[in-house]
Amino acid sequence: MTKHDINGNTKSTILITGGSGLVGQAIKSYTDANAKEGETWIFLSSKDGDLRDRKETDAIFEKYKPTHVIHLAAKVGGLFANLKYKVEFYRENTLINDNIMENCRIHKVTKLVSMLSTCIFPDKTSYPIDETMLHNGPPHPSNEGYAYAKRLIDTMNRAYAEEYGCNFTAIIPTNIYGPHDNFSIQNGHVIPGLIHKCYMAKKNNTPFTIWGSGTPLRQFIYSGDLAELTVWVMREYHSPDPITLSVDEAAEVPIKDVAYAVAKAMKFEGEVVFDTEKADGQFKKTACNKKLRGLRSDYKFTSMEEGVQKAVDWFVENYDTARK
Repeated sequence: MTKHDINGNTKSTILITGGSGLVGQAIKSYTDANAKEGETWIFLSSKDGDLRDRKETDAIFEKYKPTHVIHLAAKVGGLFANLKYKVEFYRENTLINDNIMENCRIHKVTKLVSMLSTCIFPDKTSYPIDETMLHNGPPHPSNEGYAYAKRLIDTMNRAYAEEYGCNFTAIIPTNIYGPHDNFSIQNGHVIPGLIHKCYMAKKNNTPFTIWGSGTPLRQFIYSGDLAELTVWVMREYHSPDPITLSVDEAAEVPIKDVAYAVAKAMKFEGEVVFDTEKADGQFKKTACNKKLRGLRSDYKFTSMEEGVQKAVDWFVENYDTARK
């Protein structure tokens, strides 16, 4: 559905679900700095309505009448929660996704971009993984409820395109970090967890202890880069097949390097210790960004040092209110 103003210029209303989180806030920062005439951006949080509820979701679409939707909202959790509540992770995510997709169809939304994750790929696979391998085997048993709900987005993007001509697609980012993250040491992801841990070590004059040997390799994408690429996907990438948004394979880094980057950004001068009694987890989960590079060969990603510095500065400045 295309809207126009009184002069016939195209008007777009872009609705962001999960707009208060890490990626939603990064998109807000990016679009505030790169405003495009005729675009209105609406950032939803859970306060705006329960997306698991069909009537509440219908009301949101009636209220804002979006032309575009970037769907980031999901029920997420750490390893323990995923193991214990597989039914809830499957059902709640499936309800959210179905409510969003059906409303996009009914309201003739021009474009829907949903966010998937590399953790929903097959457990037993070869590396690097690419978009074509998503359904090549079962996900890791620990998060199968969440993973199957998310995989169905990809299935339904193609189904809606075939049956109704809808322009729905999905992005698959690698490990995201940046301002507005969840910096919980117990339940947060690698970089925000290390940032919080290093902050406490500096404050308490204790060693900065990293769980594991620090040798596993990971690809990290700064939230500002992911925001810019997500907006590009919304405007320019028109295929139901998903696209991996990741740094290059050559930019994969050992956790050890990340820990030292955090210590440097935090100006931590104490002892850095690797607790090898703790498990390392999977050695590598390399993702291939060949499809992205075929379309954006020129894109320059934020370096690990610069991204970590920005995340550390934000956390220190917002320590009292940051999620942790």
